[in-house]
Amino acid sequence: MDKARVGLKDVAHLAGVSVKTVSNVVNGYVHVTPATRSRVEAAIKELNYRPNLSARNLRQGRTGIIALAVPELDTPYFAELARFVVAAAEEQGLTVLIDHTGASREREQLVAEGFRARLIDGLILSPLALTPEDLAARMDDTPMVLLGERVYEGPADHIVVDNVAAAKEATLHLASLGRRRIAAIGAKDDEAAETSRLRLEGYRRALKEAGLPQDDRLVVPVEAYHRADGARAMAELLDSGAAPDAVFCFNDLLALGALRTLLERGLAVPGDVALAGFDDIEDGRYGTPTLTTISPDKQTIAAKAVDLLAERITGTSREAREFRVPYRLMIRESTGG
Repeated sequence: MDKARVGLKDVAHLAGVSVKTVSNVVNGYVHVTPATRSRVEAAIKELNYRPNLSARNLRQGRTGIIALAVPELDTPYFAELARFVVAAAEEQGLTVLIDHTGASREREQLVAEGFRARLIDGLILSPLALTPEDLAARMDDTPMVLLGERVYEGPADHIVVDNVAAAKEATLHLASLGRRRIAAIGAKDDEAAETSRLRLEGYRRALKEAGLPQDDRLVVPVEAYHRADGARAMAELLDSGAAPDAVFCFNDLLALGALRTLLERGLAVPGDVALAGFDDIEDGRYGTPTLTTISPDKQTIAAKAVDLLAERITGTSREAREFRVPYRLMIRESTGG
């Protein structure tokens, strides 16, 4: 038999069941006996049957496409996250359309308001500038899952990492090494910078718990979370005379930039200054020294986002939910690990 032309009728004939029963198995209908399901699945495997997803989507009024909108495609964290989202979507027969918002409120509003509504079945959005009021005023009913730190009272599912607890753990790790002048790179004055605010709060809580002084000179603001910003902030910190013996950077790119400045100034890491980041991007695992960092479970973030969105699309879930993703402190060479 020409496997490229295998259809439901062929599977039904081989399994000795009706076409409707095969369709029920393929579409995950629960009311099929285990013996029948096993027989149909064996026939599907033997014939190498592949469902016609396009036809199914048309019947269900769907496109089979979801969108992922992130602030920066060229940032390793979001590039790695996008890879996991694509893989998770493929397992559910979905195609991912990726949008770059540039952390612009106007662009995030445009995406959330459904400018691609006719193309997609649902949206996974990582907003940096969108406000709760923006979402409350949203008119588009395209299913949506939000990623990130900003607190929204619905109407979408929300996946978060406990940034306060994670930043606190990273800072306490530095304090546990006997470091007493722990700096923070990554503070931002922007009202939309919720990530910065939460990580700064965790840093300050850790200093208080460790009995260390709160020195404003040790907190260095940045314009963005890129390598160059980290390098400039580290230079500013060293030139200020604040004399840090450890630095917690609010993401790994900042930490890699700071590391470059430290080495250019002739300072040893971690001998003179211990260094920790956040995100666990691949670059940090292969630098010299390797980078101690907070590692959010990006694979779980992606898989859960796709699962929640699929449930929204199929109508199996209606209530807005929040899912807190685990993280780990990865101790590596930049703090003596």
